[in-house]
Order: sequence, then C-alpha cells, then structure tokens
Amino acid sequence: MGVAESVNVGSSEPSMGKDAPTTGIIKKPVSAPVTVRAPGPKTTGLHSGVVGDHIGDTKHHGGDDQAIYAYGVEDYSWWAATLGRDLPPGLFGENLTTSGLDLVGGVIGERWEFDSGLILQVTFGRIPCLTFQNRMGEPRWVKRFAAANRSGAYLRVITPGMLVPGDRITVADRPGHGLTLAESYEIYMHDRSRLARLLEAPELPPKMLAEVAQLLG
Repeated sequence: MGVAESVNVGSSEPSMGKDAPTTGIIKKPVSAPVTVRAPGPKTTGLHSGVVGDHIGDTKHHGGDDQAIYAYGVEDYSWWAATLGRDLPPGLFGENLTTSGLDLVGGVIGERWEFDSGLILQVTFGRIPCLTFQNRMGEPRWVKRFAAANRSGAYLRVITPGMLVPGDRITVADRPGHGLTLAESYEIYMHDRSRLARLLEAPELPPKMLAEVAQLLG
C-alpha cells in the first residue's frame, strides 16, 4: 500500500536550456485534487495527463505513455544523502510524489489503483535531459541520474479520475513477465545486448517496442 504524499503541478516558465521556449519542470505541491485524463498523442494531444499542468518540450515529454510522472520519497532520500542537500517534493518535475511504493522493483505494466477511483499503469522510467540538469544545478546530472537507475515511473491513464493529495494507492494486476523498472531501464540505457527481454513486456510504450524490434532485426 502506498500514499500520494504530494501532488505537484507546473505552470509555464521560461526555458531552462532546450529548444522549447517554455518548461513546466518547476512543479509545486497543491492542496486540492486535480483532474487526470489520458492526454492523447505526445505532440498533438493535451500533453500532460494532469489538467492545468504545463509541458514545454512536447517533442520529448507528455502524451499517453508519459501522462503522469511519479517519484518516490524513498529514492528522494537516497539522492538527498548522496547530494548532501534537501530535495522537496516536485523538484524532479514529478506530478506525483509517492511513499510506500517500490519504484525500482515495480513491474512494467503494473496498475496503481487509487481510493479516488483513478487507475494508472507503469510504462517506463524517466530518461534525463538538459532541462532536468539545469534545474538541479548538479554537474554531470544527466549521466549520474541515468547511472543510479532510480528513474521514477512514467504512467499511462487507464481510468481517468482525481489525483488527491494523501490518497492511498494499491498496486494491482502485476504482470507475470516480471520486467521491472530497474531491469528495463538498465537494458535500454546501458546493456543493449539484452534488448530481446524488453519484448516480453507489451505494456512498454509502443514506440519503444517498435524501436527495439527494429534494432533486433
């Protein structure tokens, strides 16, 4: 059983180092519930799964397979100890800060059911970008974040509803293939000799599965 420790929403801010003119990475906790729905295609849809949440770089972020980004307080604690600084909820640009969920050992395709009725599904981890590095102000942050394999979880919307601060989260319908966020991330980012393993998880983003199939010939 997990808890939605913080729900975070970002407004439009000036770009922090990418081609897009704006960014929504500066997310702040909200006290009221927010509406969540499937945003549609990445470049042409509604972008974020959270109503009122801004995404500037619509080429690389948002869309159905990245509708919600979640990060765990447990992984925040690890980074806080590693970096020697406080890391408040929303700093990594996540919409949902969780506690009590395993975001390293979570399985691709598992469903998170919220007491509010909202149901989300884990799709993959976060690939860091220059905007994230500039936001953090840490040297070599892109490489350090990727190497640590504490990527957080992107989620797609299965059943729309309300994302409520403090809501309980139950992990349900965990697929039998057992491909975890950590294993899939390690393969895709660092060990492409094992790419075939990714094809065992049909819940991965379709674009990623097509890329893997093409690479394998």
